[in-house]
Amino acid sequence: MTTSLARRSAILPRAAAIALVAAVTASCALYYRAGIGLLYRKVDIPASRVHLDVPYGPAPEHRLNLFLPAGRDWPLVVFVHGGNWDEGSKDLEVGGADIYNNIGRSLASEGIGVAVVSYRLLPAVSWQTQAADVAAAVHWAGGHAASYGGDARCVFVMGHSAGAQLAARVALDPAARGPAGEPMPAICGVIGVSGAGYDLADQRTYDLGNDPDFYEQRFGGAPGWQQDASPIRFVAAPRGAALPPFLLLYAGGESRALQRQSQLLQDTIVNAGGDSTLTIVPGESHSRIVLTLSRGDKIAGPAVVAFVRRIAQKR
Repeated sequence: MTTSLARRSAILPRAAAIALVAAVTASCALYYRAGIGLLYRKVDIPASRVHLDVPYGPAPEHRLNLFLPAGRDWPLVVFVHGGNWDEGSKDLEVGGADIYNNIGRSLASEGIGVAVVSYRLLPAVSWQTQAADVAAAVHWAGGHAASYGGDARCVFVMGHSAGAQLAARVALDPAARGPAGEPMPAICGVIGVSGAGYDLADQRTYDLGNDPDFYEQRFGGAPGWQQDASPIRFVAAPRGAALPPFLLLYAGGESRALQRQSQLLQDTIVNAGGDSTLTIVPGESHSRIVLTLSRGDKIAGPAVVAFVRRIAQKR
């Protein structure tokens, strides 16, 4: 029997709830504490291979930054930022460090195109609209990759924290569609970095410290919201070969509740016959792991490059 949200709130230690909300937040303050001076290393690519504020839809927030490799027929990764579903931007900059765009430049230097996207935020829109925004960005990527020199058959979707949840939702939900109801392009692979909210109905995650009120404020309002908003519900045996390959990463220093979310998705995909790799990044936190994605001498960045190359070579 599922414990009610009210009872979960009553049994949840208040300090643990506050700590987890702080861990999930991708605010500027967290990035300051993450040690930008130690981890951030700016990567440069020629300005001719950078296209900023490219529209993928009609809303002002429907913009993406493109970072292109040299050559042709490269894979394209759509990167979805985190931020509690209610904050953040593709252009997040802290102390002169442009966090997400540096990931784009870093992957482009490794032969992988990247579209770093913004999307509309809660509470101005619903989480369903946010997923539709991400789907529109992926649809745009599939339709325009070739015109920039990429391989339209090799589009990946990647996200951090809340962005990982949205990326997984778009990749797994068979009902995901382009902005005018068009079928989505085939997604070659999914990369989830420290994902939050893969399975909102998991009682153990709340017992470990996830604050149920935090998620109900963002996803609640209708009966069955925990199941409806959980990407994991779209993974069911024997889907197997119908699932895109996954790379899931989490930081060894983040909360056990967040670690469990990645492990749950990993186990569910594998048990359904799918292809998923789980990589644990020791010594990092929920925010610091993002900085390591643009470092070739750390674990997370090279793991992403190797995953994309492995899948792309099969095309």
